[in-house]
Amino acid sequence: MNPNEDQPTPSLQSPPATPATPAPTPPGTMSKDEQTMGMLCHLTGLAGFLIPFGHLVGPLVIWMLKRQEMPFVESEGKESLNFQITMTICGIVAAISLILIIGFILLPAVLIFNLVFVIIATMESANGKPYRYPFCIRFIK
Repeated sequence: MNPNEDQPTPSLQSPPATPATPAPTPPGTMSKDEQTMGMLCHLTGLAGFLIPFGHLVGPLVIWMLKRQEMPFVESEGKESLNFQITMTICGIVAAISLILIIGFILLPAVLIFNLVFVIIATMESANGKPYRYPFCIRFIK
């Protein structure tokens, strides 16, 4: 009898590959980092008040960097980007309507609407709750 027959042979198979996108996180089990990055997706939408096109670049950068590893950032980043694109279009229309005098009312209204709803979205996502903006065109699905 051969002494090596009792021992199992080592497997030469490689471990199973991990999926490219993570499984959705069950509610209540989200990490603090994921909540923070989701919140930053919305909060960086306010960068447009200081930096030209910062309201688009900020959420886009966070979404592109973290969307593969954090499902909450995937959904919140898309939502923030869609809202900021919508607000950009509304701002352009309001700026053009300055010629018709009504733009003097529309442009501040768009800016205040943007500010208020970004703050609400930031607070909701900081608590780990997904937020959907009202009056938002969903360009990125």
